Amino acid sequence: MSENQNGWNEYSRLVLNELEKLNESIQNLQREMQDVKKELTELKAKEDKVVELRSWKKDVDEVVSPTQLKDYIKDINDLKSFKTVAITVWAIVQFLTAIGIAVARYFK
Repeated sequence: MSENQNGWNEYSRLVLNELEKLNESIQNLQREMQDVKKELTELKAKEDKVVELRSWKKDVDEVVSPTQLKDYIKDINDLKSFKTVAITVWAIVQFLTAIGIAVARYFK
């Protein structure tokens, strides 16, 4: 009987060891599943943002195409440059007119 008892003790230790390994494996799988769920949630959030951006782009494209927008920006920059030049020329003309009037009054 003691021989049976020793065999049973050894077998029960082996079974217990295997159960502990299985338990660790299950816990590792659960952790990995949680990580996968977290990553899936992040991907869904990114997908929602992409859908929003596509919708926004579609709305913008209905108003103006990217090439038209580029042309408009160039035109605006040209107008800003023209405005600067025009104001500078106007200021110089005003200054010269004031000098001309002052010189005319001085010699009169």
